[in-house]
Amino acid sequence: MTLAPHRPPADRLAEEYYAAVRVPPDVAALASVPDTLAPGSPAKVGILDLAFAVRGGRTELVERYQKTPLQIMRPLWIDPALPGMSYVYLMATGGGYAQADRYRTDFRCGPDTQVHLTTQAATKVFRMEHDYASQRVHLTAEAGSYVEYLPDPLIPFKDARFYQRTEVTVASGATAVVGDTLTAGRLARGERHAYRVLATDLRISRPDGTLLALDTLRLAPGPDSAGVLGPGVFAGHDHVASLFVVTDRAPAADVADALHGALAPLGVLYGVSVLPRDCGAWVRLLDDSPIRVAAAHQAAWQSVRRLLTGHPAPDLRKT
Repeated sequence: MTLAPHRPPADRLAEEYYAAVRVPPDVAALASVPDTLAPGSPAKVGILDLAFAVRGGRTELVERYQKTPLQIMRPLWIDPALPGMSYVYLMATGGGYAQADRYRTDFRCGPDTQVHLTTQAATKVFRMEHDYASQRVHLTAEAGSYVEYLPDPLIPFKDARFYQRTEVTVASGATAVVGDTLTAGRLARGERHAYRVLATDLRISRPDGTLLALDTLRLAPGPDSAGVLGPGVFAGHDHVASLFVVTDRAPAADVADALHGALAPLGVLYGVSVLPRDCGAWVRLLDDSPIRVAAAHQAAWQSVRRLLTGHPAPDLRKT
């Protein structure tokens, strides 16, 4: 089976292609023209469009469009248990998001592909005096595919302004494992919830539009950070992480049980729930230690990987 024919957009550099859609009011209200580079300037638009298909028994990158500051190196095949799985490290040459940055990434994973997508390091959102930064993420998992999208933590600096919208489309028979981690800021510098506004939307659906999961986050700390420290958000902690698993390789209850079993001994605060239509499960966890959060997120991912593939994930070394 091969990837369905894809017609690239007429102009990836057109504003309607890379600009954020449905920007939350708290973020949209900050729109302005910076006294540095304006939105849409060559250095402010990052685009990455990748397509994967099975070739010769392994998953290959068959289409690539990249525009700095977003880029990748070549895919790697580093998993002895799943030798056909393609591992791709996503990189931003600018080191992080700056004011008026507009990024868009598309990942199209064809039938029966096996793809792991991650970042090279944590993603920084720098201090901003004008406008805001945004990123659009589109991930498509076609029938029979197994796709993991697990970027490293997002770290908002003091006065950061950021919006991210992630749209994941999972066909019947496909598996998508989507995770994220958010910190309260540069804690070593005493920046705890010192960002101006941080908003994210995650939508997971079927190709026909049937909604499977929706996760909305709106953080505007204010002077005392009270709005983000309550029980419905950080609950007084410094790190929050999530993992969504959409699959029909195992019953939703089994996925949830695997997550419970992995996290229960670790001492972190967490909650697990099945997703609608028995399509999978998800977990959210909280803690004050970045080491414990990373270990718990890793344990949750490993439990899912073992359940769904029968094999552990390899050790991913990063700089």
